[in-house]
Amino acid sequence: NNIQTVEGGTHVTALKTVLTNLVNQYARELGVLKDKDSNFTGPDVRSGFCAVVSVKHPDPQFEGQTKTKLDNQDVYRAVSTVCSQQFQLYFDRNVDVLKKVIAIAEKSAKVRKSEAKTRQNLFTQRKKYSFDSNGKLAGCESRNPEECELIIVEGDSAAGSGKIARDRRCQSILPIRGKILNVEKAPVEKILANAEIRTLIYALGCGFSEGYGQDFDIKKLKYDKIIIMTDADQDGKHITTLILLLFYRLLPELIYQGHVYVACPPLYKVIPSRGKESYLYTDEDLDKYRKSHSNFRLQRYKGLGEMNPSQLWETTMNPETRLLKKVLISSDSEANSVTSKLMGTSSDLRKRFIFEHAKEANLDV
Repeated sequence: NNIQTVEGGTHVTALKTVLTNLVNQYARELGVLKDKDSNFTGPDVRSGFCAVVSVKHPDPQFEGQTKTKLDNQDVYRAVSTVCSQQFQLYFDRNVDVLKKVIAIAEKSAKVRKSEAKTRQNLFTQRKKYSFDSNGKLAGCESRNPEECELIIVEGDSAAGSGKIARDRRCQSILPIRGKILNVEKAPVEKILANAEIRTLIYALGCGFSEGYGQDFDIKKLKYDKIIIMTDADQDGKHITTLILLLFYRLLPELIYQGHVYVACPPLYKVIPSRGKESYLYTDEDLDKYRKSHSNFRLQRYKGLGEMNPSQLWETTMNPETRLLKKVLISSDSEANSVTSKLMGTSSDLRKRFIFEHAKEANLDV
């Protein structure tokens, strides 16, 4: 009976411990590590490392009932002995490989320390941060998160209309400048140093995900709804995608717990010669309208900033009349795969995905 211990156990712990101790020992002997209190961590040493640990035991013991984590202490001793002997023998015979392993561990340690310093600076700055002094966030009067909304808009023009149009009691407006940083391509220290991202994190109040700083606390979230409100054109969709990527990578719980929405501003306003004026949200809506109306005036909105405050409130911000899309994730693996392909550094993966799914695309003409 082969049991795959997906949570690891004594056999995996033994390999990790031996490898970490041995690499640190060699690094000190080679003069790479000089400070007695400074060592590479386990993740530093295992950066890029892959291993298969297979153990046969006549009486395996497990933690819990699921049999996903091995608990035999004799297995720890056996694996430690074998790994210690064989790793040492291999490294002694392959010094070039050893030096490469140490070099990767050294690079990983530098990145880890740099990220820790950046996170610490971010936390220090957050304590000193004042929205009143930087003039970005237009906060709301209520302090009850259950009724509050944070509306993220692009540009000063849309922000100006939004600040006038909003319900000051429960709607806050946060403007951003153009297309924010693509967090899929950027290193952590660059992400956390980005002014737009820092401002957004401060505004939400709940920190960010464990992988970027172990500071996230959903209970501290200041807003029940986080609404991304950008122009209805392609640039607006791109900005929305970048903000959603930021939430997905740094603040995924906001999506999983249903706090993230995308506003749907109209593309057109139609004013018939007789009857009531109305708003249309897509080119398909306009085509259908033309078939049933022959005499009307058409106004196209190139951006939210072109709407006066009353129009912006009526079409996009009024909870009674607006149209919002709630952001959901139906498959973690699929979402992660598509995100990596479309937003990552590999242009080949992106081109292949586009080629395979081109017929499914909804193109604006």
